[in-house]
Amino acid sequence: MAKKTTRKSSVLKGRLRRIEGRHNSLLKELRSAFARGERAGGCCAIEGLRIIEEAIRSGLKFKAVFFSESAAARAERLLPQIGAHVETLLVPDRLLASAVPSETPQGIAALVYCKEFSLEDVLAKAEAGPVLVIAGVQDPGNLGTILRSAEAFGAGGVILGEGSVSPFNSKVIRASAGSLFRLAVAKAEMKTAIAALRARGTRLLATSSHKGTPLPDAQVAGPLAIFVGSEGAGLPRELMAEMDEVLVIPHSLKVESLNAGVAASIVLYEIARGSSPARQGEAEENSFAGSEHE
Repeated sequence: MAKKTTRKSSVLKGRLRRIEGRHNSLLKELRSAFARGERAGGCCAIEGLRIIEEAIRSGLKFKAVFFSESAAARAERLLPQIGAHVETLLVPDRLLASAVPSETPQGIAALVYCKEFSLEDVLAKAEAGPVLVIAGVQDPGNLGTILRSAEAFGAGGVILGEGSVSPFNSKVIRASAGSLFRLAVAKAEMKTAIAALRARGTRLLATSSHKGTPLPDAQVAGPLAIFVGSEGAGLPRELMAEMDEVLVIPHSLKVESLNAGVAASIVLYEIARGSSPARQGEAEENSFAGSEHE
């Protein structure tokens, strides 16, 4: 058994190509993708064992996987899950640390081909669940939280307007816990997105911390688009004027407003809860009882 394990280990390590110089083209591509927080050559940069395993589970194709020398043991766990055509590189710790943004790198990073979606792709999924429209959310943690909740509560897709942080920012990817890999996310100008949503008969909703329809009382049936504004100012006035309804999440008056990621998550949960078969049956029963009473 020991010989078999040793043989397997040596075969896996034989797949790792050692690089020593910081000017290696793949390492430069990784560094650039992390620094820009955007796709480079169709690839986005990711790091950490859990996120890389999420990318594998999501069926993404890999261009290259980088292991630091101190994390080489993790190759035995990952290499059997990665196609033989993928570049697998062994890099000195200091070189990989200089390329990744984490202050405490795990010693593993990758270039993966991230799926690209158009506005039409997202709109086509609106029947499956509400569309989220992000208007100026700049905090990576907030956007990542929104993407994670969007997948958790069955959103159809996400539209990113101008002024929003890139979904390929490494902190967004980490906060999304892999949901970015599976959601339809497209960039579009707000005017274009609103016109396209209206053309499909989609109701436009926004949240406010001040006044509006209390979320539990809102009608959330049918095709919906939920607009989420920036962390400080919320939605601009010109966008608020376009909304069909403004929702307010009841909360303690001691709290001025809710975090953008938290607010979006609560709205998505309430919509998912309202569209569940149990809740729909309850609503029909109440409607019938009301008509009988009349």
